[in-house]
Amino acid sequence: MSVNLIRPEGPRPEDFKISRRLLGGLLFAGYATAAVSQSAEPVVTDADGLVTETVNLPAPDGFDLPAYVARPEGEGPFPIVVVASEIFGVHAYIQDVCRRLAREGYAAIAPAFFVRVEDPAPLSDMARVFEIVGAAGYEQVMGDVSATLQWLGGQIWADSERVGITGFCWGGKVVWQAVARFAAFDAGVAWYGRLAPEDGATAGAPWPVDLAGDLKAPVLGLYGEDDRGIPVASVEAMREALTREGQTASEIVLYTGAGHAFHADYRPSYQPKRRRTAGHACWRTSRLTSRYQTLASSRAPGSCEPPPDPRAATTTMAGRTTRPNRA
Repeated sequence: MSVNLIRPEGPRPEDFKISRRLLGGLLFAGYATAAVSQSAEPVVTDADGLVTETVNLPAPDGFDLPAYVARPEGEGPFPIVVVASEIFGVHAYIQDVCRRLAREGYAAIAPAFFVRVEDPAPLSDMARVFEIVGAAGYEQVMGDVSATLQWLGGQIWADSERVGITGFCWGGKVVWQAVARFAAFDAGVAWYGRLAPEDGATAGAPWPVDLAGDLKAPVLGLYGEDDRGIPVASVEAMREALTREGQTASEIVLYTGAGHAFHADYRPSYQPKRRRTAGHACWRTSRLTSRYQTLASSRAPGSCEPPPDPRAATTTMAGRTTRPNRA
């Protein structure tokens, strides 16, 4: 027996089938109910040698904001990566991304932006998922990012002089917004984040295409040519905006034959080759690695795979030699 689920691949969600047995296994493991695939072979990164925990951060509206943290054992301080989730929240895939980054020497933190209303991960009703996501407005999300940065500033293991942000799908848009808002970020990597109003995301929020001139650090945008939810035209419009605003350090890579969510290893859209290629591209634009500490013996695949010499990645992310003033 099978059950029909919906996956948000572009503006028209499509049904696909998944066996109850496999569904039960993936749901028990904590993957998003509405997007798991029968062919899923998710990367699972163990936590040996890492510190993993869920913490609560004081948000500006008084809410205790949960956030998943993964970092190497030891005193640090470790460079920081804020991880902005897809619409399914901080489920097993996002937690694993944090552990992959921790394996590479980073302290990664994923705030749960949606749980003020409800955790979307266990839901199969996509209409309800979209309601929950829509309730997380721009100012709330930016306030949560600010709270995350402030909390990290009080942790002795966190190096607040080296801070990046990465995000997937909905979180990819957050990357552009956050780097335009906060000077605390040295770099951003946006995985297929929506860019322009025609992409159909939340109305009324600042669009990345309109924020190009406000970027305070370089952003690498990673997009699929066959993404039905993010047209190539909007990707090209973003490229033009970056050029027009003199943001020569930022870059957009468009992958032929890739659709939406090509990094999401629990979904049918997953493309391991694109993930690895895009992961390497992260390092071409990362200034966070200036004091990168390799954990080569325990590195997990699938986030950003470092170049042979970590020092080689220090010169290209922004093309900058000086750090912007912090706000």
